[in-house]
Amino acid sequence: MCSETGSRYTGMLLLALATAAIVANLLLYFPNGQVLEPAYITDFVWFFHGFLGAGLLVLVPALMLLRGGGEDCCAHRCGMLFPVLLAIQGTVGAVYCVVISSLGLLSGPFCDTGSGNYTYPFRNDSLEDNYLFNQPTWTTCQEPEHIVLWNVVLFSILLGIGMVEAMLCLSQVISGLCDIYCGTCIRKGQVSTSRTWEFSSHFLPDLFHTISLLPSPHIPRGSFHPAVMQDAPYSSLSPQCPGHNRLSINV
Repeated sequence: MCSETGSRYTGMLLLALATAAIVANLLLYFPNGQVLEPAYITDFVWFFHGFLGAGLLVLVPALMLLRGGGEDCCAHRCGMLFPVLLAIQGTVGAVYCVVISSLGLLSGPFCDTGSGNYTYPFRNDSLEDNYLFNQPTWTTCQEPEHIVLWNVVLFSILLGIGMVEAMLCLSQVISGLCDIYCGTCIRKGQVSTSRTWEFSSHFLPDLFHTISLLPSPHIPRGSFHPAVMQDAPYSSLSPQCPGHNRLSINV
């Protein structure tokens, strides 16, 4: 989740999917482009699985990811918990959309079968005889026109959007938990503490050893020899530095 580039791409994709889910849910209220009374609209449309589930609940983590996946998320682990909670929120909303879309597909639309009364002609179908696999039965619904096709297409779109959103948000949850418990961080321009310590332990001793071989400006010219400084004890070097109790190395 601390990977800035990956988080931005995921946020852009989630934003597009959430917008498409809201539009698809809105179209379900106007079957075949007709304006119907609320009592004649399929009941599962009123669960707002596109508006609320795959829409608003996913928009929040999407916008957070677009801002950079939680800026300064690697500074402390408590700050990394908030993006994880938002990703869990998005996962719950996407799963909610998947469940309601599946139920809406299985139950079929609310339509007039020709008798003048609106009903659910496919709600009691078994899975083997379901209308989804028997397209000739779609003509059972007379009004609104093409209501079965309208519902099948839009509920299927919402089902697919919810599944993709659930996978993306769940991947962000897993990534965020790994960042919290494993301490990983791949933000641009940042180096982990372990790598900094590894650099220091390997290169700083050699650097100080090289500096120790350089002549000090307090030692008179001609009285310095690297071998003497490296092998002679400290007491043998002190007479060469009058007025000083120790050898000064200016870096």
